[in-house]
Amino acid sequence: MAKSKLKKELGLYDVFSISTGAMFSSGFFLLPGLASQYTGPSVFLAYLVSGLLILPAMFSIAEISTALPRSGGAYFFLDRSLGPLIGTIGGLGTYFALMLKSAFAIIGIGAYAAIFWDVPIKTIAIMATLFFMALNLFGAKKSTGLQKFFVTFLMVVLGTFIIDGLYNVFLSDKIDIPRSNDHFRPFFTNGFEGLIVTAGFVFVSYLGLTKIASVAEEIKNPERNIPLGMILSLLVTGLVYFLGVFIMVSVIPPDDFANDLAPAATAVKKLFTWMPGNTAAYLMAGAAMAAFASTGNAGLLSSSRYPYAMGRDKLFPPMFSKVGKTGTPVHAILLTTVFILLFILVLSEEGIAKLASTFQLLIFFFINFSVIVFRKSNIESYDPGYKTPFYPYMQIAGMVISLVLVVYMGWMAILFTSAIILAGVLWYKYYARVRVQREGAIFHWFALLGKYQYAGIENEFMSIIKEKGLRKGDPFDETIIRSRITFSENKTDFDHLLNYVSGIFSAEMHVTKSELVSEFLQASSIEPALIIPEISILFAKKKGIDHPSLHIVISDEGIVKPVSKNGITSEDTIRIFFFLVNPSKEPRQQLRMLSRLVDVIERDNFVSEMLAFKSQRKIKEYLLHNERYITLQLLPGTEQEDMIGKQLKEIKYPSDVLVALVERNGTTFAPNGNTRLLKNDVLTIIGEPKSITQLYNLYMKV
Repeated sequence: MAKSKLKKELGLYDVFSISTGAMFSSGFFLLPGLASQYTGPSVFLAYLVSGLLILPAMFSIAEISTALPRSGGAYFFLDRSLGPLIGTIGGLGTYFALMLKSAFAIIGIGAYAAIFWDVPIKTIAIMATLFFMALNLFGAKKSTGLQKFFVTFLMVVLGTFIIDGLYNVFLSDKIDIPRSNDHFRPFFTNGFEGLIVTAGFVFVSYLGLTKIASVAEEIKNPERNIPLGMILSLLVTGLVYFLGVFIMVSVIPPDDFANDLAPAATAVKKLFTWMPGNTAAYLMAGAAMAAFASTGNAGLLSSSRYPYAMGRDKLFPPMFSKVGKTGTPVHAILLTTVFILLFILVLSEEGIAKLASTFQLLIFFFINFSVIVFRKSNIESYDPGYKTPFYPYMQIAGMVISLVLVVYMGWMAILFTSAIILAGVLWYKYYARVRVQREGAIFHWFALLGKYQYAGIENEFMSIIKEKGLRKGDPFDETIIRSRITFSENKTDFDHLLNYVSGIFSAEMHVTKSELVSEFLQASSIEPALIIPEISILFAKKKGIDHPSLHIVISDEGIVKPVSKNGITSEDTIRIFFFLVNPSKEPRQQLRMLSRLVDVIERDNFVSEMLAFKSQRKIKEYLLHNERYITLQLLPGTEQEDMIGKQLKEIKYPSDVLVALVERNGTTFAPNGNTRLLKNDVLTIIGEPKSITQLYNLYMKV
């Protein structure tokens, strides 16, 4: 059976490399001279302005990616926020835009190679495409391994270029400083309007920043690595663009600069005079080829995830959702490769990037709107680990910026965008509509559209929360350790049990018993995700409590629980009840803890194994992460013998572990620093996996 799940193997530097590698190509090596025609020497400021203009889209994508780390990027976000029609349009448009940009970048490899070697441009481009295809088929990690090499080499060369250039401009007599340099006069050749037009023209240089969203499903710890990787990438890239283009303006005469298609190579010849012969030109050509290669490779990697994600959602044929033995979407990669080869063979390079960027700007408009939709929908399981600052003003600004820049792209680009929208509408109407039965989060926003709400979106988002796991600081392990366990040996009914448990919570938390009973019985939109045979999970949120509490009830005979659905009443026999109460100020923490609990419950033979345990300690250990706890029995003649007779505070454990439970003569209790350990005590120690492994090697390894 073919797999349909991607491997999580990309770390922070992979995120940085994909994002940075997708930006450095035409923006630095081809566009600066052409862009200077619109605004003159102030072109380096236009790059800075353009970097600021993409901030709203970057923040919005970072927020949604940490809430919904799924392959497909913009497609998945738009589909789940605005519905499958907009998702289809956005998915197809972004897919083609990324492929066009990738084809353009790969052609750049052949173009720079042709400067120094007598080789056909398109032949080199086709060979490079097939090479990148092979890398992507072997896995995202191998693909990003090459990506990291490209980006590292590029950063070294461009860093050297900037340091040498700034030294020559400000600390030597070789090049005049800006106020004495005629290259900087007049600074704005077309005033403020020229600067804004140029910012729109070079906006394409930053569009690769958001490519990382399309591989979000393959990123480890996405709530940290996605926003941090994107922010670091924008800072580094913006600084390199700003300083690099400033140096080009300083060393290249304005008239020559405006017509130079390789301004970086021209500038390095004037700066790197300490290198023999054409070494400097070869070095910059190598950097340019690395830049184009990184963009092409990152483009194939990210764009191939669009047919994969759309196939998984039935908007594309299902074959594209299949994952091969190496954990990559083989058919999606092959289809993307075919399209890129087709573009290389039949299209000219002129205008490709501009056409692609126009549709991307429209996608940015919808993505900024999507953040507003998700926030306003009040879907409980929308749980971003990173939230965009200055909401909603940041999103409104991003929407306005996108529309303004699209206008400056010209009528040909707008016609292209219209054609893609029409293609998306037709594809959805004649292929996808009959296969898809869901709506976006926007129907949860407007009460008037309430009858069209798609209940499955809550379940899907809950499954994503479960995959992401607990967030740092979520007290799941501590809640398990503190939990109360009741073995129901006498026959009882559900109402009696509910009142009994609610009464215990009421006494411990100083909350009203009747309110707890009512909230435990209240229906929730996430309940379908919690239905498991012979198990019942009831939950509530209360003000005035400072930590979650859990009560577990185990019944060998089972307790009959009434169930009502769609007006039909039935009964289930429940053997294990979980009652969870969380502080109301942390509603999404409760969702994460419920998701983790479901993850544990879904183990094979969970009910039979829980019923077999008669020790509270063993039950609690069974519910904990295996790698996050260790059990030690204090026996003479063992490594742990030294602990016998000592108080806990006298024993030096790693700083991030805690002796959570002590079992003594069949009784389990939570110890404190003054607890004196005795022979045959059984300790349950919880902590970070690294420290638990350290304790295992010290006390238990044979």
